[in-house]
Order: sequence, then C-alpha cells, then structure tokens
Amino acid sequence: MVGRIIAVANQKGGVGKTTTTVNLAAALAQTSRNVLLIDVDPQGNATSCLSYNGAAGDLRRSHETIYEVLLETRPLKEIIRAARPWLWMAPAGGDLVGAEIELAAAERRERRLSTALEAVSHDYNYVLIDTPPSLGLLTLNALVAADSVLVPMQCEYYALEGLTALLATINRVRSVLKPALEIEGLVLTMFDTRNRLSHEVAREVRAHFPDKVFDSVIPRTVRLSESPSHGLSILEYESKSSGAEGYRRLAHEILARETAVESHA
Repeated sequence: MVGRIIAVANQKGGVGKTTTTVNLAAALAQTSRNVLLIDVDPQGNATSCLSYNGAAGDLRRSHETIYEVLLETRPLKEIIRAARPWLWMAPAGGDLVGAEIELAAAERRERRLSTALEAVSHDYNYVLIDTPPSLGLLTLNALVAADSVLVPMQCEYYALEGLTALLATINRVRSVLKPALEIEGLVLTMFDTRNRLSHEVAREVRAHFPDKVFDSVIPRTVRLSESPSHGLSILEYESKSSGAEGYRRLAHEILARETAVESHA
C-alpha cells in the first residue's frame, strides 16, 4: 500500500479547513480505506472532534502527541490512536503552540514530519494533515511531507486574495524543498445557495482555476457547525444532511481522480 498524503491548508482562518479535514477523513474511512488524520494545528480542533467522551484534554496532555514527534522524542507510530473504524489520528499536543519557536533553530526543521511519516505512510491509503491558519513552520512541515495540497475556500469577497499568498508559498516549497508537490484541488466551502455573492465567487474561482476546483461544494449549514461540539463528524451527527452528502461527494471525487490517474499509469 502506498498512502497518498494530503495537506489541508489555507492561511485564512474560518474557511472550514478543520471541518473539511475531519469530514473528508471520515468520508474516506467510510469507503473502507485506511485513513490517518494528523493534527498539527495548535488549536487541536480536529483532535477534539475525533476524541470520544471529552478525552481530547487528556490526549493533549499525554506527551504522546505530534508535538513530541516533531521534536523527535517519540516516533509517529507510538502516538497514533484509533479514532473510528478505518480512521486513525495523530493528535495535537498542548505544547504545539511553542513548536514554531523550538523548531526555528533545529536541523531539518521543515522535514521533521516528512521523515516521521516515512515509517508509517505505507499503512494507510490516505494521510490527511490539518494545518494552522498561518504559513509558519508547522504548515511548512505539512507541505513538505505532502504529495498534494487541498485548499478549502470560503465563498466570500476576499477568497481569491487569500489564495494568492498560499499559492506563492506552495511555489516556494516546490522550488526549494518539494518539486513534486501538487495542488490536489480547491473545494468551495460555506456555500449559501441563497446568496448571490457565493455564486459570483464560485464562478470567479472556477474561471481562474478551471481544472483545479472540485465539483463538490460544501454548503453552509447549522448541522455542520453543530457536529464538532458533539465530538462527531457530520457523517455521524446527521448522515443524511446536505453537509454530509457534500463531503461524501468530495471523497468520491478524490477517489475517482486517483482511479483515473492509476488507469493511465
């Protein structure tokens, strides 16, 4: 098995990045693919969402988190926890907020996650990495480790402007550290069908990136906002909702793309 590693990234906050990471991971797992979610966001929201019965706090204080992996005091295999059938998690640590500073002078500082993944990536069909809303060392580690980048984009006025900085960073990573890094695609999130601006932004994004925008669109729904507070993905919380259906379609679109690539190989 050769796992595909996808970093979910956007330096803008509030675009549905963690929501997309968690629910895409859950949707892929429901197709009986082995999926590993790695949480390198100091906020640890993905860890909280996939932790049963409020266990996220204990996890974050356990010294068995991605923080220890990045500081090379524990191998990645030791900190991975089963989260759901077919879905595993490498949780965020309480000290992750200081990792940027601690890694600043470290050797191979931008390759710590990539090196750690070499020992386990073959155990999974997909590895999804949830990143912070910034373009610092934690996000850089995710980009260097990844095969591709999935970019959630909120359908708002400044969506394209925020994308410019991320694409510039991806190009720098390609030129200096990871020439093979690809853009998995752009997924439109928080789409309000009643809002004319949502439709205008969608048209503009598709015009700029005709081959990179997923057909699947994630709607703005109350159920999608509620599910993390219950420690559940939207597929568990309200499996027949439009949000759950949006992430199932996105998962199948990613699987279909990969099948198409393999058939042409």
